[in-house]
Amino acid sequence: MRPDLLSELFPLFNAANPDTLTSLLSAATELTYPAGRTVLMEDSWGNAIYLIVAGWIKVRHDSGGDYVTLAVLGKGDFFGEMAILDESPRSTDVVALSPVQLLSIPAQKFIDTLFQDHHLHHRMLQLMVQRLRQTNSHFERRHKPAAVKLAYTLTSLADAYGEQKDATPEIFNLAMDDLAAVADVPKDDAAKIMEKLREREWVTPSENGKTLKLKGFNHLVQLARK
Repeated sequence: MRPDLLSELFPLFNAANPDTLTSLLSAATELTYPAGRTVLMEDSWGNAIYLIVAGWIKVRHDSGGDYVTLAVLGKGDFFGEMAILDESPRSTDVVALSPVQLLSIPAQKFIDTLFQDHHLHHRMLQLMVQRLRQTNSHFERRHKPAAVKLAYTLTSLADAYGEQKDATPEIFNLAMDDLAAVADVPKDDAAKIMEKLREREWVTPSENGKTLKLKGFNHLVQLARK
C-alpha cells in the first residue's frame, strides 16, 4: 500500500506526515482472515495495533461463558490500541464477521511513532475521545425505545463504514444476536423491528444476503433522533 492511500483510507493518519506513513508501512504486516475466524483472543498481551483495510469485525467480551458483542467495526477503523497503550492483556476478543484484510503494526513501533509525530499523536487522542463520546451517547440512549436505538445503530454503521451503491448506503448484514447486542435491545424486539423495517422497505437484504441496503436511510435518521 502506498503512503498516500494509507492516509486516504484511515482517518487516523490523515494528519500524519509522509515520512511517518512510509516508516509505519515499512514495519506493517498484511494479514487476511476468513469470516468466523478469531483475530485476537481476550487476555492475550497487546503486541500490535490493527488497521482494517477491508471487511467487518466484531469486538466481543466473554461474560461468564456467554459472548456479548460490544461493537462492530469496518474499513478504515483500527483496534488493539488499548492493550498496547496501557500495556495490559486484552479485555475483549475480535472476530471476523466477513473476510477481512488487516495491516498489523508492531506495538513499540507505533508507540515510538506517536512520540515522534505530534500530528499523529493528536489525531489518536481525538479519535479516542470520539470513541468515549460514542460510549457516553450509547449510555444516554439506554432508556430510548428499542426502535430508536436500532435505527441509531444502523445509521451510525452506515455513516462510519457504509458503502454507497446507487445512492443507497449498504452495511454488513449482521446476525440478529450481534445487531441486538450492539443496539442494546432484546433480540426478540430487534427481530420484530427489523421485520417492520423490511416491510416498509427501509432496509432490504442484498441478493446474496451478505449486506443490508438502507433504502430508507433518511427515515431511519429521523427515527434515530427521537
